[in-house]
Amino acid sequence: MEASSSGITSGKTKIFHPEGGVDLQGYQLDMQILPDGPKSDVDFSEILNAIQEMAKDVNILFDELEAVNSPCKDDDSLLHPGNLTSTSDDASRLEAGGETGPERNKSNGLYFRDGKCRIDYILVYRKSNPQTEKREIFERNIRAEGLQMEKESSLINSDIIFVKLHAPWEVLGRYAEQMNVRMPFRRKIYYLPHRYKFMSRIDKQISRFRRWLPKKPMRLDKETLPDLEENDCYTAPFSQQRIHHFIIHNKDTFFNNATRSRIVHHILQRIKYEEGKNKIGLNRLLTNGSYEAAFPLHEGSYRSKNSIRTHGAENHRHLLYECWASWGVWYKYQPLDLVRRYFGEKIGLYFAWLGWYTGMLFPAAFIGLFVFLYGVTTLDHCQVSKEVCQATDIIMCPVCDKYCPFMRLSDSCVYAKVTHLFDNGATVFFAVFMAVWATVFLEFWKRRRAVIAYDWDLIDWEEEEEEIRPQFEAKYSKKERMNPISGKPEPYQAFADKCSRLIVSASGIFFMICVVIAAVFGIVIYRVVTVSTFAAFKWALIRNNSQVATTGTAVCINFCIIMLLNVLYEKVALLLTNLEQPRTEPEWENSFTLKMFLFQFVNLNSSTFYIAFFLGRFTGHPGAYLRLINRWRLEECHPSGCLIDLCMQMGIIMVLKQTWNNFMELGYPLIQNWWTRRKVRQEYGPERKISFPQWEKDYNLQPMNAYGLFDEYLEMILQFGFTTIFVAAFPLAPLLALLNNIIEIRLDAYKFVTQWRRPLASRAKDIGIWYGILEGIGILSVITNAFVIAITSDFIPRLVYAYKYGPCAGQGEAGQKCMVGYVNASLSVFRISDFENRSEPESDGSEFSGTPLKYCRYRDYRDPPHSLVPYGYTLQFWHVLAARLAFIIVFEHLVFCIKHLISYLIPDLPKDLRDRMRREKYLIQEMMYEAELERLQKERKERKKNGKAHHNEWP
Repeated sequence: MEASSSGITSGKTKIFHPEGGVDLQGYQLDMQILPDGPKSDVDFSEILNAIQEMAKDVNILFDELEAVNSPCKDDDSLLHPGNLTSTSDDASRLEAGGETGPERNKSNGLYFRDGKCRIDYILVYRKSNPQTEKREIFERNIRAEGLQMEKESSLINSDIIFVKLHAPWEVLGRYAEQMNVRMPFRRKIYYLPHRYKFMSRIDKQISRFRRWLPKKPMRLDKETLPDLEENDCYTAPFSQQRIHHFIIHNKDTFFNNATRSRIVHHILQRIKYEEGKNKIGLNRLLTNGSYEAAFPLHEGSYRSKNSIRTHGAENHRHLLYECWASWGVWYKYQPLDLVRRYFGEKIGLYFAWLGWYTGMLFPAAFIGLFVFLYGVTTLDHCQVSKEVCQATDIIMCPVCDKYCPFMRLSDSCVYAKVTHLFDNGATVFFAVFMAVWATVFLEFWKRRRAVIAYDWDLIDWEEEEEEIRPQFEAKYSKKERMNPISGKPEPYQAFADKCSRLIVSASGIFFMICVVIAAVFGIVIYRVVTVSTFAAFKWALIRNNSQVATTGTAVCINFCIIMLLNVLYEKVALLLTNLEQPRTEPEWENSFTLKMFLFQFVNLNSSTFYIAFFLGRFTGHPGAYLRLINRWRLEECHPSGCLIDLCMQMGIIMVLKQTWNNFMELGYPLIQNWWTRRKVRQEYGPERKISFPQWEKDYNLQPMNAYGLFDEYLEMILQFGFTTIFVAAFPLAPLLALLNNIIEIRLDAYKFVTQWRRPLASRAKDIGIWYGILEGIGILSVITNAFVIAITSDFIPRLVYAYKYGPCAGQGEAGQKCMVGYVNASLSVFRISDFENRSEPESDGSEFSGTPLKYCRYRDYRDPPHSLVPYGYTLQFWHVLAARLAFIIVFEHLVFCIKHLISYLIPDLPKDLRDRMRREKYLIQEMMYEAELERLQKERKERKKNGKAHHNEWP
């Protein structure tokens, strides 16, 4: 294939064949085309300068191709085929009664009064606001930058003024070049590797087989939604000097609405409103109240009278609602390219991560459900639960002082069976699987993010120079030093001042963690006090299930405390973060995120840690109980074990928290928007139908969270922790998380499309600090699951009994037949006459055998009362303890080795993506070489023509 420096196509697909040559299906050009979008560090202005002559040929073909070249995926003209003058998003495609385009645009609230200038940004202020002078200077400077402006008063409140801003083509082009906005300039080509005949035959057979299979139901229907057709284009930083190289069908739609709003916001952030170097930017005016709100407009209504399948989408918002936010498409894949085009890369990456996380939950939920069903199917064959249910002659000691009665071990038959559902032979395998799953999830997300970053032109994107926070400037404006990057003076925070603030902030964090521990201590006291109260309750149902009732009510109270403390923690985290005085907004966001996650993680999981690792571990034994403040006896585990308490804690907290979060995310904005509409109806009368312009409709919607996507990420990260950290005790956690996330995706989509104002489209390369938090949770999950299996569950004691003390001791077997006698061996004997006075029960146990009981049993490995050392630890206790410690060490090292091995084996970049990037770099270097060679040849011809040829010239 002969190579040159430029190329263009008639809108038809171009394919490189391994044998050489280029098939243009209509044009046969001797030109080299760039692959898969230029995303390298090459300066394209030098390349285009070198091929200026060939650009003339391109211009000759440009007029012919403009009408047939299909638009790229960022072109808004896709919404109304054939209408290339402007994108009238909220209007119907059918014009009414000879109404012209501008006339139609006037009525939809997306344009100025002339119906030609599209509204790119809205500012809102009140006439009664005293900051009039600052606004006037700011708006005068807005006009000086070339932005066009109109003002409208609100239909509801004449005190509210809407400022409509429009950026003309010249302003958009100038700032797009300054911001290095990447725009499409060439259609992509695809390299087809050579296929052997044998492989081609296999592909044909597979294709024939697939015809008999049903179509993939989760894929979006591209025939009924033509706007989803992806016409990949090469992109390059926009340049006004090279404008003829870009695919421009219409200047009004070349920059999509999200890009236009981002450019206008960029301009507003750099406009002065007062004399002084720090008196600049829209954010400061919003902070001091000069403006009440600032937002880009939604592209019209998200509803339409006509079906999208028959009449097409009215606008991008309508399209997103129908194929993304509607409940009818809950099983479909997300249209991430549409999300990115409408809301920007940052929000698009969040939904890409959420979709990836939800998809990865499918295998985890399936295996967790399998573990649970395995426990159900093996329940009738479980020797331990059989012995518990048949132990009618074993009398257990009371679990609390005085009021708690003696009870048969067989009374806990139901709890023993429920425990087996979660604590069975597959639990260890599932814990290992989930630890590996967490690593695989993170590693494959890195690969997925790399593909998304490549497709969305984020590989070489770097954040703009970070803007200093106004609060930092106001605090340290007297101290300045030179910025080593920009070379400009900027406020400076002394090292001693920074350290002192960090120490105070760390002390505040430590104090709030102590508050959490105090709350957990209060729950512990509630449990130990209430179990005695419920044991003396009048109702037999509660009296006979006092421990379960205590656990259930304690969990509900704990949830209420968690939600109340979350409100306090947000205010404290905000106070401590502002006290630290971070220099830039990203630093502020990272500091606030870390504090809020730490607070909420400790708040949510502290009681779970107590139940998993401390409940029933330090209670002492009958006759010598350990007590709080020498008064309250510490709570014991249920006779069937402590795992049932942990399962209840996780299940109730997980369900309640997810339900509450979903209500607050959707229900609260719905109620607020309904209340706003109700006030309007009361003011104007229900019989009068008011048609509000789009800016008024959007103003009455709820603004996006002040912390951006923080709440959405935090909710999912905490859920990820719940799903992985204690998953060995609750295998159904991934299934609950999966069901919640399927709803969560559509809830968030519905909220963004219908209930919130349109957020400003912003760019991001990844999910930020949250990825590091996810890695930390993955490491913590390995440790906690090792301790849950070794300490909380009875897996290790059963294993030790089977191999050392059971009927199969020394035979190397551990089946159900080897567990005969395990329950009796795990219970110790206590003489009732050895009870303390304050612990002695009111009943003497005569209701069981007709005579007062002399002995009762309790869960522990201790010697009987008549031994040389009464109630001392037996040898079996030390064997179990040693086995538990050994299991923790072996489990952690094994799982960590597997995690690191998987991390090493899975590359961060997929092989095909790496090959595409390498091939792109290679072809760009070849193009540069050809351009340089052509330049030298041209100079040689000119020298010969002028009679200045030299010998030994190259080439």
